[in-house]
This record gives sequence, C-alpha cells and structure tokens, in this order.
Amino acid sequence: MTEQFHYKRASISGVVRVPGDKSISHRAIMFASLAYGETVIDHFLHSEDCRRTIEAFKSLGVHISESGNQVKVLGRGVDSFSQPVSALDMGNSGTTTRLMLGILSSLPFKVNLTGDDSLSKRPMGRVINPLTEMGAEFSSLNEENKLPLSVNGGHLQPITYHLPVDSAQVKSSILLAGLLINGTTTVIENNPTRDHTEKMLSAFGGLIEINGQQIKIIGKQTLKSAKITVPGDISSAAFWVAAAVITPGSHLVLEQVGVNPTRMGFVDVLKRMGAKITVTVEHYIGDEPVGTIEASYSELVPTTVTEREIPSMVDEVPLLALVATQSQGEMKINHIKELRYKETDRIEATVNILQNLGATVSSSEDQMVVNGPTDLKGGSVQSKNDHRMAMMAVIASIISDQPVTIDQTDCIKISYPTFFEDLRSIIKENEL
Repeated sequence: MTEQFHYKRASISGVVRVPGDKSISHRAIMFASLAYGETVIDHFLHSEDCRRTIEAFKSLGVHISESGNQVKVLGRGVDSFSQPVSALDMGNSGTTTRLMLGILSSLPFKVNLTGDDSLSKRPMGRVINPLTEMGAEFSSLNEENKLPLSVNGGHLQPITYHLPVDSAQVKSSILLAGLLINGTTTVIENNPTRDHTEKMLSAFGGLIEINGQQIKIIGKQTLKSAKITVPGDISSAAFWVAAAVITPGSHLVLEQVGVNPTRMGFVDVLKRMGAKITVTVEHYIGDEPVGTIEASYSELVPTTVTEREIPSMVDEVPLLALVATQSQGEMKINHIKELRYKETDRIEATVNILQNLGATVSSSEDQMVVNGPTDLKGGSVQSKNDHRMAMMAVIASIISDQPVTIDQTDCIKISYPTFFEDLRSIIKENEL
C-alpha cells in the first residue's frame, strides 16, 4: 500500500516502550519447544516473522497457546516432535528458516520448507554447508541452496566450524544442531555476533562454554521450562533514536529496551558522532541486560565504523546512512557486504532511497559513502517490500522539506506491528 508522509517542523518527544525483541522471541519459542514443561513468555513480539516460528513448532506437534502478548509453550522434548503433514511455511523470516534448519537436521524424518518470493531468493548455503558436513541431507526444488527445499535429518556428527561470515543465524543453527546430538560441537567466530542463543540456552538450564571467539556446546542436554520476559527490541528502538538525534527540538525516552552489548553498535557509533544518548542498565532478564535509552537532537560529525562493530549493528546500517546525511562532512561506512543478502540488497535500496530524497550518497560492493549535511527534499521511494527500508524512509520524512511517498509499507508488520501507533504517540507537529 502506497502512503505519503510529511512531518515538516515536527519534533520527537515522549516515552516509548517498543515491542519485544524479535531475535529473542524466536529463540524463546525454540528453546521452550525443546525443553520439558510449560514455559511462559511475556512481552512476546507478535510479528509476522515470529508467527512463522510458532506455526512451525505447532506443525511439529508442540502445544502453544497465546493470550495478548503472552505465549505458553508446553514442551515435551525433541523426541516428541512428529513429522509435519505439509511443508513448513517460513514466510519472510530468515531467522526462522536458518535456525529451524539446525533443529530439523537432527530429526529422523524429512521436512519440506517454503517461503515467500523474497525469502526464496535469499542464500541458505551458509547454513546448509556446515549442516551437510554434520551429516544432514538437503535438496532444493528450484535453485540450489534456496527455498523451497527439503531436509533429511538424523545421524548427525559434531563438528568444529570456523564461520566464513559474521552471522548469528549461522552460528545459532549449528549450535542448535549440536545441542540435539551426541558429542561436542564447536563454532569459531571472526568477530562477535549477537549472542541471544547462548544467553537463552542458560535461561533453560543448558550449558555452553565460551572462550573468546570459540563457542562449545555439549549435545543431548536436557532443558527445563522457564519464565521469560522479552525485552524491547533495540533494532526497533533504533528508529526512534535516529529520529531524535537528527530532528531539532527532540528528546525521547525508550524504556525496557534490551541493551545486550552485541546489539549496541548503532548507539555506540552515534555517540562517537556526537549524539546525546544516555544508556542506563536497570536490571537483567536472565543474562540479558535491560535498561533505558535517552536520546536528544545533536550536532553530528562523521566517524569510522570498524569491521568488528558491523555484526552488532548490521540491521541498523541503513539508518546510520540516513543519520550521516545530517552530519558535518563525509562518512564512509565500510565492511557491509552482508547487507546485500538481506530481505533485499539493502546497500542498493538505501542508496536509492536517500538519493531520491536529495542526499549525496554512493556505494561500492562493500561500502557506502555519505556526504552531509543535506536538507532532504522529499520525493517518491521504493521500500522493496523490506520492513527496515520502509521504516527508514518514514524516519527520513520527519526531516524532509516535502512529503515522502513510500510504495510499500505493509511490510513493516514483519518486525514492528505497532510502528505507526508509536510514531503517532511521539511526533509533535508544530504550528507553521
């Protein structure tokens, strides 16, 4: 659905509690299904992506009930899983697909997976390769290593695997497979990636050994049910942080946000750019730190983003490019080739959106270069049906001189169903 947005002379202020973290919501359902007993999950993110995870485990025979933002999972262990009667529909969820492949690889039956057009174009080889090395068998119905595909699991062997890409999804898929088989599986990272899988495992009574960038998991552990409260999603909060620091007169408070260090790269980079941001850790949910983020309008200067930081902010790079259009000078954002393998080519999509709005931005295979400051003029843009592209364009409209027309916004429901409701609560349109 095409929509037009225009908030000239608006500011951002108020208090927001963003919906539950998408990555943690996925993993809570997965571990609850593998555990024994009833797990209660509060502040669960009822997005389209997380629904795919719930429906996948229901198809495997797990009893899951929902009431508001609370989900209850009655786990009976992986041995209780039954073969689905039809293909598992992954929708647009890459997280569901890649993590489920690790679990399905351990099961002694064949499972088919499908997805929407966008997900069917995304590469699965980075997960299929190590799982094949462990002993799983995969077959693609159309293009190799892409959905739709089938997995024949069972009889896996543990491996030691050095990640060729910085990917929490690949890491988690291997660890989940290793959890369900005999022996010790080891994953070695080049740079730290988000560690929600490791932290979630401990919440269910599991053990994992972490030594620097080396992560070891012992298989055939028995997990016990847990009480999980999902913190607010930092990747959703990032849109409001960005809006506050680039919109004059803004001051925003974000409450109950997950502030896991492996997800805080965007905030850390903005602070180096001069952004007035305060992060206060207030308590822990299991091993996950939760706190408050305050952000205000700031005068910004460019900074250098290190390769080590990119995994902790990979979903926020398009937002960083938008923020850079308001900084004083040239900013190069390097080591971002991974963005080309998301829901769309996010480097190309970001450049197209910002150029159409009047920004001076260019790209190469692994880099974006932004020259600021720029007064965004407005215009028509394409989200490529990518939720993060659509939300970034909406944030850009707050500081654009003229309206911003976005061709597709329904995709925002994939990760942030209450995005526009939260926007209306904090946008303060001034008299012209």
